[in-house]
Amino acid sequence: MDDDDDDIPQLSSHALAALQEFYLEQQQREGMKTSQGFNQYSLGSIEEDWQLSQFWYSDETASCLANEAVVAAGKGGRIACVSAPSVYQKLKEQDGKDFSVCILEYDRRFSVYGEEFIFYDYNHPLNLPENLLPHSFDIVIADPPYLSEECLQKTAETIKYLTKGKILLCTGAIMEEQAVKHLGVKICKFIPKHSRNLANEFRCYVNYASGLN
Repeated sequence: MDDDDDDIPQLSSHALAALQEFYLEQQQREGMKTSQGFNQYSLGSIEEDWQLSQFWYSDETASCLANEAVVAAGKGGRIACVSAPSVYQKLKEQDGKDFSVCILEYDRRFSVYGEEFIFYDYNHPLNLPENLLPHSFDIVIADPPYLSEECLQKTAETIKYLTKGKILLCTGAIMEEQAVKHLGVKICKFIPKHSRNLANEFRCYVNYASGLN
């Protein structure tokens, strides 16, 4: 064996197992995309981008939040998903005729969803299309991409502009004080889960009588 091989970095068994699991998940997703029954709205059809601070909800959590939004919006209601694409996808899976939904998202990969996609940069919270009228959504569900007061405060501007009143916010437990300050919401008993375990505990916050308590 060449002595130079000793200088080559070696992955630990744990890191190697994690890498193998990642590649296996990628292969499974590719298999789904090429299968006959592939649904473009299914969770995982667009992979999360960690560089954009994207972490998809678990299927159970996405379903719970989507169902809550439908009930809160009411028949014929309008739902806005701000930086919450996995909830949007779950809502579209329902193929509901009693509600309409749009997605405000920075990641332009979601433009495949057509007119329901609205490019959104939280740094410019009110830089929105003219046809997106103020207070035109029965509920806004939002998941700010970063756990910072600046991000929450700017996203809150967008939320308050869009909603007729109801707000469903998903963010870190450490953001509770800021969430109350900027949106007047209260923490829920329901604890959202992500498809990958995150270091920070996440919680849901609402400003109305919800089914999440």
